[in-house]
Amino acid sequence: MPLLSRRATIFSLVCLASTVGCNGPFVLLPGGQLEGPIAETPADWVFSDEVWTVQVETLPADPYSINIWAVGLSDHLYLHAGGNRTTWVENLEVDPNVRVAIDGTLYELAASRVEDAGEFARFADAYEAKYGMRPRNENIEEIYVYRLGAR
Repeated sequence: MPLLSRRATIFSLVCLASTVGCNGPFVLLPGGQLEGPIAETPADWVFSDEVWTVQVETLPADPYSINIWAVGLSDHLYLHAGGNRTTWVENLEVDPNVRVAIDGTLYELAASRVEDAGEFARFADAYEAKYGMRPRNENIEEIYVYRLGAR
């Protein structure tokens, strides 16, 4: 077996072992149930500005978790799927209860879709301040943005 092929095989096995050995999402691959200590819902999510991505678990009956960008505004955390009806968006329509992991700590929250243009504008401004770009589509009727707050 050529050296390059052996390295590729070893790399693939290491990646596979890494994903099989954990419940949470791995980079872009979804995972299952998140683990960690559960904390009270914070009164202010400003501390979330310190992390680039969070982990979000949807559908408690059959946990599905992802890594995603999040923006904290006062007493809510916001998630943005753009115009994509992803699996986690579909899961929120079935059950709005989520768990969010930030730096290994879990927060049990409830999600609701943002449908108010003013609220979306505040989110988009904060998103731009944190990530250096605005959401690609800002038509509130075509996109999926969720507000997470205390259950």
